[in-house]
Amino acid sequence: MAPNPRPNLTTPFHSKYRAAALTLRGPSGAIESLTRSIANSRVDLNPHQVDAALFAIRSPLTKGVLLADEVGLGKTVEAGIVITQRWAERRRKILLILPATLRKQWQQELTDKFSLPSVILEGRSSDLRQPDRIAICSYHFAAARADDIKQIPWDLVVVDEAHRLRNVWKTSSKIAQAIADGNSHAPKVLMTATPLQNSLTELYGLVSILDPRVFGDIASFRDQFLNGNNNDAAISASKNASPESAPAPCANRFSNTSNSPSASRWR
Repeated sequence: MAPNPRPNLTTPFHSKYRAAALTLRGPSGAIESLTRSIANSRVDLNPHQVDAALFAIRSPLTKGVLLADEVGLGKTVEAGIVITQRWAERRRKILLILPATLRKQWQQELTDKFSLPSVILEGRSSDLRQPDRIAICSYHFAAARADDIKQIPWDLVVVDEAHRLRNVWKTSSKIAQAIADGNSHAPKVLMTATPLQNSLTELYGLVSILDPRVFGDIASFRDQFLNGNNNDAAISASKNASPESAPAPCANRFSNTSNSPSASRWR
């Protein structure tokens, strides 16, 4: 008796499906694929937000990026663009780690602006594996379930208010260390408006969450960037400087290079 023939997977329907998938995926970090992904989003995009999202998507050799725009410049939209692109590529194991008070706000933003489904995880019995839904959890949840989170091959982990993890290199920062260890294998997007407040070691902590090999250990970082240089004093002095002596914000510098209406909104 002859074996059953293999099913035909080259019907016109399958061909169109594969062609659409390949077209949507496009080259890594291409503006064309990004445009298709956000075509149905309900948000007014500014050029700097698209640039930031492309920067995050075009980092295949790194373990993540740090989005550190000032308050009000749209870091949530930038992260939403990256999430939408990964979702369109069907890389849908996505985790959002946020302060507990921001969980509902993020869920609403994903639904209203990007039409993305999500679920808020609470309690030890919550299932981290959410097919076709973005998982949203608090800092304390992520720390308590770090071992479980580590077992899942996440396509993307987004951390909002990431400056709360800046002291991860200190042994006393148990929550920060648990979150960093649980997500060490995943590509990450860290979001904070204050990556540097009091000391350069805070920047060291955030970068070490993305990739601990960038600066090495804390002793090496201090030898290279702190010892012999009064950087921390310079940071404190800049915080007390008069507005006239402060450098122009990044958004203002953009407006100097263009007379477009979108650029004028940044002034």
